Amino acid sequence: MRKKFNMIAKTMGGLEDVLAEELIALGADNLEIGRRMVSFDGDTELLYKANICCRTALRILKPIHSFTAKNADELYAEIKKIDWSIYMNEKNTFAIDSVVFSQIFSHSKFVAYRAKDGIVDYFTERTGKRPSVSTANPDLLINIHIAQDTCSVSLDSSGESLHKRGYRIEQTEAPLNEVLAAGMILKTKWKGQSAFVDPMCGSGTLLIEAAMIAMNIPPGIYRKKFAFEKWADFDKELFEYIYNEDSNEQEFNYKIYGSDILPSAIETARKNVKSAGLSKYIELSVKPIQQYTEAPAPNAMLVTNPPYGERLKPDDLLGLYQIIGERMKHVFTGYTVWILSYKKELFNMIGLKHSQRIPLVNGSLECEFRKYDIFAGKRDDFNRKKRPNNS
Repeated sequence: MRKKFNMIAKTMGGLEDVLAEELIALGADNLEIGRRMVSFDGDTELLYKANICCRTALRILKPIHSFTAKNADELYAEIKKIDWSIYMNEKNTFAIDSVVFSQIFSHSKFVAYRAKDGIVDYFTERTGKRPSVSTANPDLLINIHIAQDTCSVSLDSSGESLHKRGYRIEQTEAPLNEVLAAGMILKTKWKGQSAFVDPMCGSGTLLIEAAMIAMNIPPGIYRKKFAFEKWADFDKELFEYIYNEDSNEQEFNYKIYGSDILPSAIETARKNVKSAGLSKYIELSVKPIQQYTEAPAPNAMLVTNPPYGERLKPDDLLGLYQIIGERMKHVFTGYTVWILSYKKELFNMIGLKHSQRIPLVNGSLECEFRKYDIFAGKRDDFNRKKRPNNS
């Protein structure tokens, strides 16, 4: 039986609950949800699985030491105390990523510099040789998190952020983060039980993430590498077994439809869809939303992320949201629609009553993800149909 240890999965604001559900499904124990993170216990197999399978994790950290420090000298001494020979040797390269929320340590680069000194001096005093720092492709990526005087040192098992799946060849001007796209879809509870539509699909991120969810394709299979593959205790056989395991993949009997007003966006989406090997399931077309006269499939799920006017600036932003509401009401009858946007006045222009709203963070923007049940006739009739007969 493999030894269990503590891990931390980082995520985006608003996706903590979805990430916790993903980790539980993989077999994680003792979960604790924090701000933009979930702490959990598991073994090496779970560490590999979390990196390969979690759609809403940005990185998976393995804490190795925690301490309090009142100044840079105490930080240096505590870092030097760690038995670094367990994790690397003097021939290895390393890099330090520091995240600091502290009045004591006001500069994250200075923290990284002093921590680097501690690791280098650890080896120099024992072997007379020093490991080198390499920010490009280090053998060991070390994460240091400081909140006031509480410091935590972790090994970063992911390396490059897990939102970088590996299927994206090109991107449009304001691409949706893959982790956020997957989290949005998981929030809707859609898992392939109907067709899926994004009428403002940009480079196709929502479409690709939806297809992977529908067929239960792990997002990590497109990646070329994970940081843990360079660890001293890397179990290649176990990793290859997990990576090549496809028994949980499932059939998807519907289609995914994407369109955009820009031909260049659809061309980019087409390349990304092909790179992900999902062309069979995703239909793309150049079409502005106002040209929709009929829905591409009945009673489907529609999830979209229209422009907010922050990076992409349509000529008439309020008019665009008015058109979205009008098309939803007259074309997408029978649909469940979810829209991610930023400003209240934009949602107001849709002119329909939402049934649910979820706060989500997109980059630095505090956004809302709103649900609309699009039904024919009056809302009271729709609600009456949803209620049990005896109510």
